[in-house]
Amino acid sequence: MLERERAALVVIDVQEAFRPAVEGFGEIARRTAILVQGARVLGLPVVVTEQYPRGLGETVPEVLEHLGVTPRLPKTVFSAARAEGFGLQGRDQALVCGVETHVCVSQTVLDLLAEGTEVHVAADAAGSRRASDRALGLERMERAGATLSGTEMALFELVGRAGTDDFKAVQGLIR
Repeated sequence: MLERERAALVVIDVQEAFRPAVEGFGEIARRTAILVQGARVLGLPVVVTEQYPRGLGETVPEVLEHLGVTPRLPKTVFSAARAEGFGLQGRDQALVCGVETHVCVSQTVLDLLAEGTEVHVAADAAGSRRASDRALGLERMERAGATLSGTEMALFELVGRAGTDDFKAVQGLIR
């Protein structure tokens, strides 16, 4: 299970150029925004990458508005884990979401697993241009040892109990 003291949120390439191309992009962006807000409530580090932002644009506004001062890490490598400056701030669990599931998300997850990081993928906040590529990416990550999860599942694992201020804040995000 995800643990608040061990986990970091990794948001991969939820950028404007993918909006018209990625199946279900609006929902992916919405769920990513919920994950970012939940991470803020729970005090998790948030790592955000942008693949070639000069060509693909920046992180979409619905996510960007919740990032505050969180820097966005530009990259040209597909695996965020190989980008200069990437790190989980000492955490050994990663909750990963983003675009595209079968390329940048998958390669990042595989690298994190190889480094010994426990990885959870928020499958409802991960997408590809084609459903078949998304399915292949999720299957490959799971076979490699990643745990498939969802936005609500992950956030409530991190909260751990009802009746707290954090529970109420997270509950408000997913309604």
